[in-house]
Amino acid sequence: MAADPSAAAAPADPDGPDAVRFTWNAWPRSKVEASRCVVPLAAAISPVRSPESLASPPLPYPPLRCKPPCSALLNPFARVDFAAKIWICPLCFSRNHFPPHYAGISENNVPAELFTQCSTVEYLVAAPPGSPAPLPPVFLFVIDTCVIEEELEYVKLSMRKAVALLPEHALVGLVTFGTQVHLHELGFSELSKIYVFRGSKEISKEQILDQLGLSVGGRPGFPKMTQQPGVQQVNVMHPLATTGVNRFLLPVSECECTLSTLLDELQPDQWPVEAGNRAIRCTGVALNVAAGLLGACLPGTGARIIALLGGPCTEGPGVIVSKDLSEPVRSHKDLDKDAAPHFQKAVKFYDGLAKQLVSQGHVLDVFASALDQVGLAEMKLAIERTCGLVVLSESFGHSVFKDSFKRIFEGGEHSLGLSFNGTFEINCSKDIKVQGVIGPCTSLEKKGALCADTIIGQGSTTAWKMCGLDRNTSLTVFFDVSPSERSGQPGHQNPDLYIQFVTSYQHPEGQMRIRVTTVSRKWVDGSTNTEELVEGFDQETAAVVLARYISLKMEIEEEFDATRWLDRSLIRLCSRFGDYRKDDPSSFSLHSNFSLFPQFMFNLRRSQFVQVFNNSPDETAYFRMLLNRESITNSVAMIQPSLISFSFDSPPSPVFLDVASIAVDRILLLDAYFSVVIFHGMTIAQWRNMCYQNQPEHQQFAQLLQAPQEEAQVIINGRFPVPRLVVCDQHGSQARFLLAKLNPSATYNSAHDVPPGSDIIFTDDVSFQVFCEHLQRLSVQS
Repeated sequence: MAADPSAAAAPADPDGPDAVRFTWNAWPRSKVEASRCVVPLAAAISPVRSPESLASPPLPYPPLRCKPPCSALLNPFARVDFAAKIWICPLCFSRNHFPPHYAGISENNVPAELFTQCSTVEYLVAAPPGSPAPLPPVFLFVIDTCVIEEELEYVKLSMRKAVALLPEHALVGLVTFGTQVHLHELGFSELSKIYVFRGSKEISKEQILDQLGLSVGGRPGFPKMTQQPGVQQVNVMHPLATTGVNRFLLPVSECECTLSTLLDELQPDQWPVEAGNRAIRCTGVALNVAAGLLGACLPGTGARIIALLGGPCTEGPGVIVSKDLSEPVRSHKDLDKDAAPHFQKAVKFYDGLAKQLVSQGHVLDVFASALDQVGLAEMKLAIERTCGLVVLSESFGHSVFKDSFKRIFEGGEHSLGLSFNGTFEINCSKDIKVQGVIGPCTSLEKKGALCADTIIGQGSTTAWKMCGLDRNTSLTVFFDVSPSERSGQPGHQNPDLYIQFVTSYQHPEGQMRIRVTTVSRKWVDGSTNTEELVEGFDQETAAVVLARYISLKMEIEEEFDATRWLDRSLIRLCSRFGDYRKDDPSSFSLHSNFSLFPQFMFNLRRSQFVQVFNNSPDETAYFRMLLNRESITNSVAMIQPSLISFSFDSPPSPVFLDVASIAVDRILLLDAYFSVVIFHGMTIAQWRNMCYQNQPEHQQFAQLLQAPQEEAQVIINGRFPVPRLVVCDQHGSQARFLLAKLNPSATYNSAHDVPPGSDIIFTDDVSFQVFCEHLQRLSVQS
């Protein structure tokens, strides 16, 4: 039943030209048949994946929309009457006239959006005449100074590199915090001018503006900010023309020297810490001040708050633990027993901060670098709702932080393509309803006929806000089948279904764009035609969708048993689509489209998404945030890592994720997404320690040692956050990074069967072989 691992090797572009993957590529027509499919009807989409993947360059004219309430955009699936200059919408079958500027349309002169290969197109949205130039992006850095001198030096070094990489027109601001919050006035270059906020008290947005002299009423000695009532201040004026703004947010070209001086003068928080106490750290107030400043100065502009945190919040709003070191930071056990006194209050605070940032259209990015927890579990809502980036590492000096932080600001082929102010909308055929979305976005509460009664994630809407998005951002959309009486009648059945995803966003270059992806799939009668259902099953997407779905259920449902739910779902799926004779486990077999799925489920049951034991709430929140926002290919690596073998006997090749793959004369490369492990067999490690690789006659051995290093570097260079690189030897202490991910086919109970040079795992977990035997037995039961 276990499949050849090479079968899992992904093609060059597994997401296809549209960056959309469905769990089922053929859909059952009825609700009952859809429920019998076990795996939900869902799509994973990367809304603004790299423009190089588009078949056409961006189109310099506005898109054509179908008449309301449909409002779908013109696409290759529309039927066109060239003589009458009419197009029929494939989603609602309305007839629409082409406008006068399409008068030249004919069978030989077709606009790009009607080309068959242009199922995904991008439109450039022209700015109205007389409107100002696009506003530059804003980066407001919030730096934790409650750290030791060495850590702060690492922060300063990374900050200098980041500022050097920023475009010269980008606006920059600086907030530092410890026991109090310091907002630095970069526009006052004569000397260091700081606004200080108490860290123990929650401050409203109005109070922040008032203290900064940016409130609408103004303050004596400060200029007044004017704004017409009822008019949102989006792209109305260039920020540098707004009095007051350039005191705190300046273009990099104007404040680079001031910022460099401030960083040189920055010292660890001077507030004394009593023995037996934690440092007094007011993270919540610092983020509140940053959000208030951005909300006052630049509503609606692309802005990011980049928070560098070095420990837990112990003062003011958002506190996660008391100052007393005798009180440990909350664990999963505490959360389960409702024994974390600060948790709910902190979550409520960050929920309010999330709503404020979303209404302003700004992003919260968090770089947490500490051995202790910093409160990511509480901040998860604010980071996900604002579509922020998150990186968790042990130290500001660790490559995971340094390289990931630098990657945000880099251009070139490894650029993240950070975009702003996105909205994501869905149009679909009438018999389909949208249940909701899991991923980095916020509901815009646009209710309508396409909303399903059951909600998964953020539902009861067909539009979502995405304050920030990049080339890797992925969303999971859940659908429900809801056929109307008319569509069920013979003669009225349409063989195809259509779904359209519309993403409008502010490109990194500043201009607004609209990306439209329209996809078509086939309806099938699931009760009589299971072959077409089976042929259209995407097991990788299905595994990732289930992982995201149960992660959500584990967070919102008390006493939810994820392992039991997965087991029962897998048994139902195998019972429905497996090929077998009743009550004969030996006759059981699965179609090749399902052959890897039991493997995925076995590894998902053992993964950090389901087994939270030995992980802190911060780590679990971090893993789940990345699972929810990454592409299917990357998410599969999180669930089931890939393992490549390097040896003298054969070229690099994938091997089973099994302890039996360990051999003394092999090097193994494990890609578990969050970490990349290079594991040397015992003999290889001994030869390396004896420096054989430095001898001219052993050049082949030197190449063998170098090959996995080069492969690991390719993986690291193409990934954000940058994974942790672990280089270890067989029987070494860090070998645990590999052993924890392997199938325990050989344990201490079966040590006598282990071939020489291989390894065993000290565990009572069942092996994949035993798991499959139980699965076969239960699937074929009458």
